[in-house]
Parts: sequence; structure tokens; C-alpha cells
Amino acid sequence: MLATVKKQKVIKKYQKHDKDTGSAEVQAAVLTERIEELAGHLKKHRKDLHSRRGLVKLVAERRKHLKYLEKYNKTKYDETLKRLKLD
Repeated sequence: MLATVKKQKVIKKYQKHDKDTGSAEVQAAVLTERIEELAGHLKKHRKDLHSRRGLVKLVAERRKHLKYLEKYNKTKYDETLKRLKLD
């Protein structure tokens, strides 16, 4: 689970305007942060299958947001991939 302060920092970094918390770019960034945090947990606790399932769900959700971006705004998609270092 992301700490509120950490989540707010990620949102501030990727938002388009002051009240933007739900755009695809922001959602993908928040999910990426959660995925990285959970991946670190799974490196320590290799047999934690419940967390592994959650990780797979988060990756699928991020993929959906990125697929939406790719379909409707290819330039934002490319920019977001570079900023999230997913290339």
C-alpha cells in the first residue's frame, strides 16, 4: 500500500492540471509505483502467493490504462512510457 504522501507526490508529478487525479497518465504512474513497491516485497517473501496475485492484477490494470493511452493519444503514450521508464 502506498503512503498518502508518496502517492500525492506521484500524482503531482504526472497530473495535467491541479485537480487531475484520474487521467490515464496519473493512474499508470500510481500503479507503477505500487507495482515497484510490491515487487520489492516479493523479493523478500518469495512464497507470498496472495501478494503475487495482487501484483499480476496491478500489472494488468496498468496495461489497460496504457493501452487506452496508446489508442487515443499516441504521443502521450510514448511520453508516459519514457517517464515511467517502461521502454
